Amino acid sequence: MPEEVLFKSESRRSREEIAAYLRTVADSLDAGNAITLKRGDESTTLDPPARPTFEVKAEREGPADGPGELSVEFELEWDEDGGGEAADGELEIE
Repeated sequence: MPEEVLFKSESRRSREEIAAYLRTVADSLDAGNAITLKRGDESTTLDPPARPTFEVKAEREGPADGPGELSVEFELEWDEDGGGEAADGELEIE
């Protein structure tokens, strides 16, 4: 299935700024509200269901014998038609 990017933003931010963005998302999820992503005159609003799939991924990209780029990704996924549910064990973040 082809992927359509609805919104993308990538920029260097302080840890505090990133935490503030994540808190805003967490507060919207807690309240059962939609999430609106905005940059300039571009915006996209998504309304996650009550139980979306939550994916956490830690990656290292680069050569096996040298320094690479590390990343951690947090992703919410759900079917537009509301179906489907996956479970993969209990997540813990310390």
